[in-house]
Amino acid sequence: MYVSFTDPEIRDELIKWWRSLDISRGDRAELRRCHSHLNVAFTPAYHRLRRALATYGPLKDGNLAVVAGVLSHVKTYSPGFFPVQMASLDSADRKKAKVSGLRFRRLLKIDGADPDKLYGSMIRVVHLLGDDVDIPSLANGIYWWNERTKKDWAFAYYEHAPREEL
Repeated sequence: MYVSFTDPEIRDELIKWWRSLDISRGDRAELRRCHSHLNVAFTPAYHRLRRALATYGPLKDGNLAVVAGVLSHVKTYSPGFFPVQMASLDSADRKKAKVSGLRFRRLLKIDGADPDKLYGSMIRVVHLLGDDVDIPSLANGIYWWNERTKKDWAFAYYEHAPREEL
């Protein structure tokens, strides 16, 4: 069995862990101060998540650390497919996506072998979305960052994004 954050039990564990960061604000602050996935892996909050998910199958520890660190920046859980949320209209400029096409393409170019680049970029995207995202969708995309994920995200983003003027 493999870990998928779309699985209801695993999703519930993830959201329970994320909500626990509201109670343990020091843990959230510690995670938010991390500048790399390795720093995240040195925190007790990460290991609580890791222990909670270990019963569901083998874990990709580096990817899970990126998930934990990025989710510490999320303030509100809003259901919806994460790339569609990136493509949604910016409230300040109703003709542009919250995440520009250029930034989105740069995100898709990040290699899965560079977790720290993915970590920093995803945090910036979360902030562009007002720290309001679909937690399981974001977590699954980060955890399974590969060509298939990028392709799925590209189709979803461009299907919903406003047309870019060239």
